[in-house]
Amino acid sequence: MERFFVKNFGCRASQADGAAIEAGLVAKGFTASEQAGADLIVLNTCTVTSTADDEVRQVIRRIHRETPAARILVTGCYAQRAPQELAAMDGVSLVVGNSHKTQIPDLVSEPYHGQIEVGDIFARHDFLSAPVEDAAGERTRPNLKIQDGCNNRCSFCIIPYVRGRSRSAPPEQVIAQVGRLAEKYREVVLSGINLGRWGRDFPGRVRLADLIRRLLEETPVERLRLSSVEPMDFSDELLTLMAESVRIAKHVHAPLQSGSDRVLRRMHRKYRPRHYADRIFKARALMPDCAVGADVMTGFPGETDEEFEESRAFIESLPFTYLHVFTYSERPGTPAAESAMQVPQHVRKQRTHVLRDLAARKNLEFRRSMIGRTVSAVTLGSGALAENYLKVKLATAREANRIIDVKIDGLTSDGLFESGTLPVLT
Repeated sequence: MERFFVKNFGCRASQADGAAIEAGLVAKGFTASEQAGADLIVLNTCTVTSTADDEVRQVIRRIHRETPAARILVTGCYAQRAPQELAAMDGVSLVVGNSHKTQIPDLVSEPYHGQIEVGDIFARHDFLSAPVEDAAGERTRPNLKIQDGCNNRCSFCIIPYVRGRSRSAPPEQVIAQVGRLAEKYREVVLSGINLGRWGRDFPGRVRLADLIRRLLEETPVERLRLSSVEPMDFSDELLTLMAESVRIAKHVHAPLQSGSDRVLRRMHRKYRPRHYADRIFKARALMPDCAVGADVMTGFPGETDEEFEESRAFIESLPFTYLHVFTYSERPGTPAAESAMQVPQHVRKQRTHVLRDLAARKNLEFRRSMIGRTVSAVTLGSGALAENYLKVKLATAREANRIIDVKIDGLTSDGLFESGTLPVLT
């Protein structure tokens, strides 16, 4: 019986794909293993930046050096974008693009060596996903991908070319899967490449809020969490539903990328700063203690000092509780990569440091506001995660996979501590 190990790179949707690959391999008779003892190592890759590509190549070389007998299968977004490049690397036995990802259990059940299984991702109209029956790497918070692909054409982004058009999991499939997951787990995370577009490819006016309402009505799930939703898909209806239901985590993650109107236009983003701010202030008005997070990019081609300051000031003005700050990285094949106005690397990195410092200050301010309060949290293998996305150090160990109320007494270096726990940072 062959042993396998799956390593995931990148976003929550990729992690959900990895969980589905694991489930499919187990169903075929393979046995999950640690990396050191695996006969087959599956690398489920990301390609959103050149740094992500570099990390994958480094991991391939390390695995081949440390476990030369193991077969390496590379799948995911990097595999879809540059299969020949990966297939040429020592140790790589099979490259499977996103177009064929669900076929991995069948492909590895037959003899293979040096194959490439990649097709036209834009030719796919079905939802490419296998059932997720457990939390896999998350252990207590399963990720369920319910949407894939993206119809946007942001000028910096390669993802539509490796994930294809927006496609939604059928509602009955989602309801059935959440129902099964809810038998084992207290919190289920709904994820997607462009989650807010769920249902738009179905006839009629089906929206994400409609699906969530059905999940609350037709499944016993104790808590749903939305991973990331484009700002203009945080409709009044969706935000109101989140605010009114105690079974939805008070967590709003809305990608921003830039707070400069001119930069957003060059990025081909479909909103302006004023639209974004309206959604964030609406969310905070309905959910005063909610987590508010965003993805932000620095050093986009042509970003001037003035435009960066516009972005920084805009971010300063909003009630963010955390930020994911990325330094712009050229992606071959995207319009932005062809721009002659590339920002010098040292300037990009300096701007990244500025925004990360700002994010740290905002996060500290938010955590301080929780002192003396009681938060609802899901217990993990160690510690807990509050519904507003703050880490909690527990005073006494609790069984994992439970939703509990926790009285907060102070701060740790990156989270909160429960009453009765020795403080790390005050």
